[in-house]
Amino acid sequence: MPKKAKELSALAVSKLKPEGRHAVGGVDGLHLRITGGSRAWVLRLVVGLRPDGHGGSVPHRRDVGLGGYPEISLAEAREKAGELRRQARGGTDPVEERKAHKVRQRLQAANTRTFSECAIAYLAGHRAGWKNEKHGKQWAATLESYAYPVIGDVHVSDIDTTLILGVLEPIWHSKTETASRVRGRIESVLDWATVRGYRNGENPARWKGHLDKLLPARAKVQKVEHHAALPYAEMPAVMDDLRRREGVSARALEFAILTVARSGEVRGAAWNEFDLEAGTWTIPAARMKAKKEHRVPLSSSALAMLRELPRIDGNPYVFPAPRGGTLSDMALTAVLRRMGRGDLTQHGFRSTFRDWAGETTAFPREVIEHALAHQLRDKVEAAYQRGDLLRKRATLMEEWSHYCKAT
Repeated sequence: MPKKAKELSALAVSKLKPEGRHAVGGVDGLHLRITGGSRAWVLRLVVGLRPDGHGGSVPHRRDVGLGGYPEISLAEAREKAGELRRQARGGTDPVEERKAHKVRQRLQAANTRTFSECAIAYLAGHRAGWKNEKHGKQWAATLESYAYPVIGDVHVSDIDTTLILGVLEPIWHSKTETASRVRGRIESVLDWATVRGYRNGENPARWKGHLDKLLPARAKVQKVEHHAALPYAEMPAVMDDLRRREGVSARALEFAILTVARSGEVRGAAWNEFDLEAGTWTIPAARMKAKKEHRVPLSSSALAMLRELPRIDGNPYVFPAPRGGTLSDMALTAVLRRMGRGDLTQHGFRSTFRDWAGETTAFPREVIEHALAHQLRDKVEAAYQRGDLLRKRATLMEEWSHYCKAT
């Protein structure tokens, strides 16, 4: 039977000086190892058998480090050593278990993400597919303002319906449109996190069959605000005033009215999108709200304006900003304010056109809707209407141009 080591006291251990291993007793195999100026606890264990290379087997010994001395006291070292010996008697290899534990910790860390971390990664991965940089900034801003204060530091695996309601309920009635967008963006981030393996189960931010049972429908609480529109009878006088104004922004607004295009489509218009000989402006799908290429027939007034506009070397835009790039989204609004018509919006002129065309012309509804680049609500009608009615729209836009410059 192996001889048991003498059980040393804490004082005796503190006086050990020679380099090497010193059995301290109390627990079989516990040693204090002294090397140079370092001192550390080591436990020698036998964990099963291993092949001896001759068809037999020998005890498999392990040295397990328990920490430095005196940071780990003699009493603590004996307690740790005793626990490891109990594990070894149960068939557990402490060294392998320690390695496995570190692997589990790394995996857990790799699979643990907060909502804000997931949102940032989602934005980085999807930004290239969005129509413009502003859209990505709006995404980030709404999440930072409304979601992050409540769930930003919460692990996505822990986000539940109660937390989602904590984000939405304070703004659902007062900022319904914003709240609805925040909900949709949270839902997208959580779906992304699920696919990445950071969370499991149903998405607590989904609307149908879930939040629609807890929150009133947006249409029931949202105050509808229409873009301010000018009565079409006043259109010629406003256009006469606008034509007298100088500057790129004034020309951009005039062109937007003549083509009934959206502000972003006009501000981002590039010269290579125009065929002045054919009298058309082809807006790429990437810049259209419906993500579908749109051809705009240009009236004689719109063509005349384009031919008079200067072109700047190295700048592709038709209506460039003074310092390069595109005009800001407030540039056209600023023109209206200088005209003393701050009650109007550029988008409202599309409504003016719609009222004029519907009430004073005989053009079919689908021609007018195509001119506005609207999707036809009737899916059957849309399926049969495969063309873009360019010739009919060209006649419509020429009539609109004549009406706008009548004084």
